[in-house]
Amino acid sequence: MEAYAVLETGGKQVLVKVGDKIEIEKLSVEAGQDAELTTVLAVSDGTTLKVGKPYVEGAKVVLSVAGVVKGDKVYNFKAKRRKGSRRLVGHRQQLTVATVKAIA
Repeated sequence: MEAYAVLETGGKQVLVKVGDKIEIEKLSVEAGQDAELTTVLAVSDGTTLKVGKPYVEGAKVVLSVAGVVKGDKVYNFKAKRRKGSRRLVGHRQQLTVATVKAIA
């Protein structure tokens, strides 16, 4: 079995393995640089599993940042019946595209 880690970023939990290409909420890292995430909830080397309370001490995931893209457009529509009141708001989240280099 391969080594994997469960990390928390942007209020979400992501299961990653070395070599995976992931899209996570925007990080303040420029394209071409590496980012280290220490908010690792669980880490496995293929045989043993370590689970943190809430984070595993000393564990980190190294990401190679490729760039920033925009996610899918999400619409929020509100209406009040019989009042003629309608509201439509759209939102596109900025996402960081990264490749997992190492799990330690």
